[in-house]
Amino acid sequence: MGIYGALSTAVTGLRAQSFALENISGNIANSQTTGFKRTDTDFVDLIPDAAQKRQTAGSVLAQSRSTNNVQGDVKGASTETYMAINGNGFFIVEPRSGQADGGATFAGANYYTRRGDFEMDKSGYLVNGAGYYLKGLPIDPATQNISGSVPQVLQVSNSFLPAQQTTRVNYEINLPQLPKTPKYQSSQTAGSELLAAQDFVALTPDEAASTSGATAAGTDATSTIAAAGETLTIQIGATTRTYTFAGSGGTTMPTIDVTDAGSDTVAEVLAQIEADLIANGATGASVGLDSGGKIKITAGNITDSITITDGTTGSTAIGFNLTNGTYDPTVALATALAVRVPAIAASDVDSFISQSISGGAITVYAGNGAPANVQMRWAKVNSTQNGGAERWNLFILTDAAATGANTMWTRVGGDYQFGADGSPNPPIEYTDLPNLTVNGVTIGNVRLQHGSSGLTQFADPNGTAEVTALSQNGYAAGEYVSVSVNDAGRVVVSYNNGQQLEVAQVVTANFNATNQLKRMDGGVFAATSDSGEPILDNGGGVIGSSLEASNTDISEEFTKLIVTQQAYAAGTRIVSTADQMLQEALNMVR
Repeated sequence: MGIYGALSTAVTGLRAQSFALENISGNIANSQTTGFKRTDTDFVDLIPDAAQKRQTAGSVLAQSRSTNNVQGDVKGASTETYMAINGNGFFIVEPRSGQADGGATFAGANYYTRRGDFEMDKSGYLVNGAGYYLKGLPIDPATQNISGSVPQVLQVSNSFLPAQQTTRVNYEINLPQLPKTPKYQSSQTAGSELLAAQDFVALTPDEAASTSGATAAGTDATSTIAAAGETLTIQIGATTRTYTFAGSGGTTMPTIDVTDAGSDTVAEVLAQIEADLIANGATGASVGLDSGGKIKITAGNITDSITITDGTTGSTAIGFNLTNGTYDPTVALATALAVRVPAIAASDVDSFISQSISGGAITVYAGNGAPANVQMRWAKVNSTQNGGAERWNLFILTDAAATGANTMWTRVGGDYQFGADGSPNPPIEYTDLPNLTVNGVTIGNVRLQHGSSGLTQFADPNGTAEVTALSQNGYAAGEYVSVSVNDAGRVVVSYNNGQQLEVAQVVTANFNATNQLKRMDGGVFAATSDSGEPILDNGGGVIGSSLEASNTDISEEFTKLIVTQQAYAAGTRIVSTADQMLQEALNMVR
């Protein structure tokens, strides 16, 4: 080869160093480009075929070497739709192919990028700074599961989020073994922590008393609820009294003359009975009419049962109309006569509040998004100390505006009975509230979900109920506020009702030969036969509110620049030397 070979080899070296300089220049120019991957230069020696002892160093060839697998620094960003990838994956993107009816159209091609500066455009598409549209998989709004397996261009809707009816309330609570109700705190006596059901339940309605206007009109009408010769037996605890009604002779207890001026009205008859019961040992007993005109008999001692034997028909064939049987408001009897409080009238609410404890409150929603505040109170209705089981009832405030005899609080569910270990016996995992209506708002069927261990009765020094879980699955209609990407790669839309809805999953693509991807404008790459097909990943290390910087290191590039410059200068010296040697050869013929 000689001088001409040396000259040719020097030229390949100059060409190779120029190629390296071009790569260094591009790397430095893109040192601030989001997600940029620098290009390094490899030099390959080209050895001419010759005998072993005649081989030369040969010329050189420069070629690019990608650094797609070298990650740049990840920086936090204030834009919630910016994202970065921690790993070797790529975002799947697609350029817009055209426009129709004011909207973008797409051809279905897939490209790959590390540039994650995506922002939402006017049509709801997520577009990065180079103009490429993000692709991913849609999420079913009902199940929040990914639907489909083929990535598609993601478009976020800014329409209203429809209201969702509350169907489930997660409700877990510990009830104190000794509820320190206001009534208990004022008396500190055994049994005063229990709900006195007889304070809220009229044993049976007495139509004669009601229609005669004894309470409604504010007057005291003549009694028609007993006739001469009839009897009424009332037993309260250990006190038993049988009252005989007469039509003459005056009132001498237990005989009541319904024609006597002192006992010829409904109120007077009941007052005579009350005074006689108290005088004969039923201390604190009460017999009278409630605000609805119903006869109400109350035992003075909460542990006393009430037994009724009604032999009256009255002059109008109505009589007292009390159902015979034993009424025990605190101990569950093996009979249908055991009293339960199904509802609390507005007129009795003060007494109810004093005999119960707060169980928390939560806002639920109807199908049209109308809110309703559900307030809950618990009343202990029996205890082992009282001779029964540890039993509670749950009440819900169904009509806060109720007045008089109208229902304000309604008992829901059955009896919540607890064993010695503080757990429900039998187990209670949920309580159904069919067609729940609160303050005129019809919610529908709601289930209070307690779970396998969500209801307990453990001793509490404060005597209050401790709510450990209280949440529900409904919400009002919501207006679009913003969109973001979380660290699970989920595109999340936020609404002004506090709801956040995951609408899409960002999918990343991995390649077996990442550095064999073809580089294109805008920081995107195209798959090649050498890179292999993309391997899709639904959890590819996406980091929300972040950006990946260029992997170019300026100091490293400057170092390579110095080396390249010196190599190029050395190459030019070879060319100069070869030229001088050729001149000397030509001068030999002169």
